[in-house]
Amino acid sequence: MNIEKLAGFFPESDFVSRETWDKLRIYATLVRKWQASINLISPNTLPDLWERHVLDSLQLYRLKPDPVRWLDMGSGAGFPGLVTAICLAENNQGWVNLVESNNKKAAFLRQVIVETGARASVHPMRIEAAAEKLTDIDAISARALASLPELLNYGSLFSRNGVSLPMWFHKGLDYPEEVRSARDLWGFDLVEHQSLAQDGSAILEISNLSKRN
Repeated sequence: MNIEKLAGFFPESDFVSRETWDKLRIYATLVRKWQASINLISPNTLPDLWERHVLDSLQLYRLKPDPVRWLDMGSGAGFPGLVTAICLAENNQGWVNLVESNNKKAAFLRQVIVETGARASVHPMRIEAAAEKLTDIDAISARALASLPELLNYGSLFSRNGVSLPMWFHKGLDYPEEVRSARDLWGFDLVEHQSLAQDGSAILEISNLSKRN
């Protein structure tokens, strides 16, 4: 995909540099290369890799470019965490902790970091174990990992002194139903950022999480 075509997704497509776009291309090339031996993404989305995965993930950095310390849960192929980490390298600030229990996928993530200089580290462990090890975190992200109630349960593990971390979750067309189900179990503040990549989907910004009695 050339940069000019990005205007349909991001009118202000210069919010990251040309160098970062080049690194994202390297990342996309590696996804296609490794996909032949590891099921990184759904095969039927491979032809639309840029739109369905890279650009969808890039929306998170567009919404929150602050150089914070991220925890990306169930990173898989690295969406959105690795995209965020590549963008953070522009200013050499911020960090993304990629939590992925599958060793083959973790190896892929490390290779992308080496080839792009992404500001990230890989933690090949379950999310529950990461909650005990990774304590210096500012925000949480996840994409295509679990239902919203499950994500909130995972995210709650990283609360410190009873205070929850802000969470950012990419969600598809059925996200309103997931929100309704989640509110039966949890109290939280919600901001819905409508997706530029797919009509009807959203990035959910969640804060002030509390368990309902």
